[in-house]
Amino acid sequence: MVIKRWLPRIVALALVAGGVVLLLVKKPWAKGATPITYTTVTVGRGNIAAQVTANGTLSARGTVLVGAQVSGRVVEIHADFNDTVKKGQIIAKIDTQVLQAQIQSAQAAVALAHANANKAQVAVMDTDRQYKRQKLLQDQQLVAGATVEGAEVAHSSSKASLTASRAQVAQAQANLAQAKLQLSYATIYSPVDGVVLSRAVDVGQTVAASLSAPTLFTIAEDLARMQINTAVAEADVGRLTEGMKAQFTVDAFPGKTFDGIVRQVRNAPTTTSGVVTYDAVIDVDNTDKSLRPGMTANVTFVLQQVADAVKIPNAALRFKPTREQMQAMRGESAGERGSGERGGGRRGSGGRQGRGSDGSGGSGQRAEGAGSADAGGGGGGPRGGGGGRRDFGDRKPVWKLVDDQPKMVLIKPGLTDGSTTQLVEGELEPGDLLITEVQGVAAPARKTGAF
Repeated sequence: MVIKRWLPRIVALALVAGGVVLLLVKKPWAKGATPITYTTVTVGRGNIAAQVTANGTLSARGTVLVGAQVSGRVVEIHADFNDTVKKGQIIAKIDTQVLQAQIQSAQAAVALAHANANKAQVAVMDTDRQYKRQKLLQDQQLVAGATVEGAEVAHSSSKASLTASRAQVAQAQANLAQAKLQLSYATIYSPVDGVVLSRAVDVGQTVAASLSAPTLFTIAEDLARMQINTAVAEADVGRLTEGMKAQFTVDAFPGKTFDGIVRQVRNAPTTTSGVVTYDAVIDVDNTDKSLRPGMTANVTFVLQQVADAVKIPNAALRFKPTREQMQAMRGESAGERGSGERGGGRRGSGGRQGRGSDGSGGSGQRAEGAGSADAGGGGGGPRGGGGGRRDFGDRKPVWKLVDDQPKMVLIKPGLTDGSTTQLVEGELEPGDLLITEVQGVAAPARKTGAF
């Protein structure tokens, strides 16, 4: 009776124990594998250039500030914003009433000076006759010598007065010429052919020309030929040369690139908050007049350029698998291709042999990319966990994804533009996928056993 009572419990315990053992044995098969994912970039083809960047401002090659040289009220304006003007064209006039009065005063002064000069001339003639008469009388011993001397002094004094009067005439004439010149300044002409950028006065406004001439107009000589003044860092200025090509963009035309030529790299430094820069002047062809003075230009100086190059994204050159990433890649190879352990497949065998393929227990990677699918070493390449730290001389390792398997390829890099690098030598073609990141952990390999 006791046995019958405990028999169901014993059977139940046996079934539970058997189920636990079955679950433990079959867990590697039941658990789903977490696949490794690779972030890749594509090898491309195109032009590549080494560059230096800087910011600058567009301006006309020549800008003239037109001012007023006389004071007065503006009575006429003949030019406005954006107007095209010719050299010698009248663009404004200032009231001339005061200037006309000054001319009349100067003319009167000239007339007075002439009259005084004529008077002095008459005095000279009179003193000359008096002196000659007294001299004749002295010869006849009819007058004393003192009288003759007095006549001589009077004659000399009259001649000096005549000289002074003539000088006053010249001074009055100069004042008249100056007044006429001031009158001519009341009419303002354009000094150059160009375009009016700004107008600072209106009709009726009074301008005062004292120590400096007030600016009335700003005229750009020729907007078809402009320039950019850029500030280049001292670390880059040594690579710039006159005649070098430059490209730039402006916010007004997003996506459009303009060309220019470096005309001058100036020696004078500019220091701002301890940062030293040098001015580089770029000539720009603006025949279509699309560019305007004051626009901010984002300039790129083209130092060197290679056409139709195979281009490797720099992210692929920076990628160096960590030990964990190498283990993850090795685990995926063993998990997904683990049937080779059961069936003796070539790739499975390669996965197990990759650890010691170079005789160092997997610490090194063959330059030929051992472990690639093509070589039959499905896990050999990833097992070379230390490959990223080896010295390859002027070669750089990149990881190429071939049939979902990573393969290390040594390449010789060339020119770089900061985002891509020219391929000089190496087994890469446009369209190849290069690994930049590894994500995920491989599932453990399936085990064979009694169950």
